Amino acid sequence: MPQKTVGDGTRTGALATAPAEAPSHRWWILAVIAVAQLMVVLDATIVNIALPSAQADLGFSDGNRQWIVTAYALAFASLLLLGGRIADLFGRKPAFLVGIVGFAAASALGGAANGFTMLVVARALQGAFGALLAPAALSLLNTTFTDARERARAFSVYGAIAGAGGAVGLLPGGVLTDALDWRWTLYVNVVIAVVAFVGGWVLLGSHRDAADAKLDVPGTVLVAAGLFSVVYGFSNAETHDWGSPLTWGFLIAGGLLLAAFAWWQTRAAHPLLPLRILLDRDRGASFIAVLLTGAGMFGVFLFLTYYLQLNLGFSPTKTGVAFLPMVGALMVAAQVGTTVLMPRIGPKAVIPLGFAIATAGMAWLTGIDLGSSYPSAVLLQVIVIGVGLGLVMPPAMQLATGGVAAEDAGVASATVNAMQQGGGSIGTALLNTLAASAPTDYPAGHNPASRQGQAQATIESYTTAFWWSAVLFGAGTVIAFLLYRRGVPQQNADAAPVVHM
Repeated sequence: MPQKTVGDGTRTGALATAPAEAPSHRWWILAVIAVAQLMVVLDATIVNIALPSAQADLGFSDGNRQWIVTAYALAFASLLLLGGRIADLFGRKPAFLVGIVGFAAASALGGAANGFTMLVVARALQGAFGALLAPAALSLLNTTFTDARERARAFSVYGAIAGAGGAVGLLPGGVLTDALDWRWTLYVNVVIAVVAFVGGWVLLGSHRDAADAKLDVPGTVLVAAGLFSVVYGFSNAETHDWGSPLTWGFLIAGGLLLAAFAWWQTRAAHPLLPLRILLDRDRGASFIAVLLTGAGMFGVFLFLTYYLQLNLGFSPTKTGVAFLPMVGALMVAAQVGTTVLMPRIGPKAVIPLGFAIATAGMAWLTGIDLGSSYPSAVLLQVIVIGVGLGLVMPPAMQLATGGVAAEDAGVASATVNAMQQGGGSIGTALLNTLAASAPTDYPAGHNPASRQGQAQATIESYTTAFWWSAVLFGAGTVIAFLLYRRGVPQQNADAAPVVHM
């Protein structure tokens, strides 16, 4: 009998045993999880598009504007592993519900902000409760669906939301800002949270898979401080430069703290992040794939938004609509990738193929110029990018959390979210820095002070970011092909049993 690869990385001569009977309302659970995840992902961009209006209303400076985004990223990234472990130790349902209520309350606080400080505090609280909610949601998905075919379908939905949610957020963000007020980009979370909370309260059951374990306090402090330092260092690269001590100092400190955390995990009696989660070859490759996708996607969302609004004159609402073809392509590719291609040819073919398609789409997008239009220079390109990302993100998320022991599901899910958030932070700093330096290399013979020269310089900065995003996706193509095992992974049903409902 041909060998198959089970989720924990071992080889077996037979298929994994049939999964335990899944709850009859599992698809309703998926709907609740999807709504909660959409709320968290939307918030990454729905607020960004309203920033100019918020800045004009509250009167904060351009220099302070980045903290509306950075406060969320710092809290979310630094507390993710703690949030995932809390879900394992104290139960996924309580973690999920507390995360929803806290996120909604923080959103209401931000919507009612009467000044810069209040808005920043609210965004940090959103990040903290998001760090509890996101891994609880993903681990619930991982432990609810154990049938291979149904699990692939569930992860295709979840992965599509995680990958396309940022682009989807541009549309409601634009509509709410244009039709109502920037504050409604925060208040809308309260409405979404009510739906998710009621669904979670009714459908989810209380269950703890790591009830006998204890919280690794030294590991929590080390990893929270390390992730905070890394994200803060990359954020400082946007407003300072790479030579500033606030950039390289925090990056070095973060690297040392994370190295100390890795050392401690080999000695802790109850490690926060058991290294067995990281050392599986397919899972490690999936973490890297999520990291690179998060970094490269930034080039699509941010700089294409700039191009559409500043160069093509799109309104915030029209900009959101312009991203919908990419979202549609991503969702279709997510279904095909996880339910059709992965069960037949495995990740070693599917995920590198997705990266290669995304690379081609990003390279094609660099053809924009002053005379370009959306139909001729953007539409087909973003569809290609959406297809590529749809073949990468959902399968990678499925493999990154598949096959882990149930007591580790929360922290494995948190690691996936940390990779995506870390990738976004790295992409923000790296691509912003490279894009900002591009106009200085503008060819001699053009007048940079003229209106046309300034417009061409901005185009140069966008295409530079697109090229480097293509490089990141290209690196993902090579790394994924080298690291993933051959064959079709089969989930070990005993590795992540169904949540007791």
